[in-house]
Amino acid sequence: MRLLSTGSGEVVRGPVHHPLFARYYARLSVSAETRLGMARIRERLLAGLSGRVIEIGAGNGLNFAHYPGAVAEVVAIEPEPLLRRLAVQAGLRSQVPVDVVPGAAEALPVKSEAFDAAVLSLVLCSVQDVARTLGEVRRVLRPGGEVRFFEHGRGGGAAMVLTQQALDRTVWPALFGGCHVSREPVAALREAGFRLGPHRRVQLPENGPALPTSFCALGVAWRQDRSDAP
Repeated sequence: MRLLSTGSGEVVRGPVHHPLFARYYARLSVSAETRLGMARIRERLLAGLSGRVIEIGAGNGLNFAHYPGAVAEVVAIEPEPLLRRLAVQAGLRSQVPVDVVPGAAEALPVKSEAFDAAVLSLVLCSVQDVARTLGEVRRVLRPGGEVRFFEHGRGGGAAMVLTQQALDRTVWPALFGGCHVSREPVAALREAGFRLGPHRRVQLPENGPALPTSFCALGVAWRQDRSDAP
């Protein structure tokens, strides 16, 4: 395991290593671009971004093709080696500059207040510490910087929530690379001090059976200075 230095000088162990899940995810995510309409969601997620962007948990880099030309640079953090190699290849095909680097979401290896925007796309489900991750997002954003998020989490009524919680306590994280299905990303952003902007519920697949991973939120939030908090 390699040691990664962070912007705060702290050292954490990395990288994440889920080779079987990474292969499965790489195949599934590509088919989901058309089958589940993920390409359209990525377009909405990233539309209008500009300046320097950090993408946390970039996976195999499927967002890269959707960044608008006004983006000056994307620094893409991906801890899993196989997915990171695929992301590097996707970055070479991107129309905007992309730098793919290893790192832990809970201790990002970049300077404070260095980015205009942060992208969280199906990543908060699998980080070890959501609050610490969002604290790092706040640290690396400039004052007033925005967060674009597309995350799945708790939803679907009492029976589904009980199912999600049971899965999180048992087999799901072990089978799916640390993923949890009952987290609440919108609430976590609010609790971390971000000011929520427009956001909406999205169900995937839109027309089909509801799965534990079907209940998603797509939206934007902004770094709120402590002095601006109500």
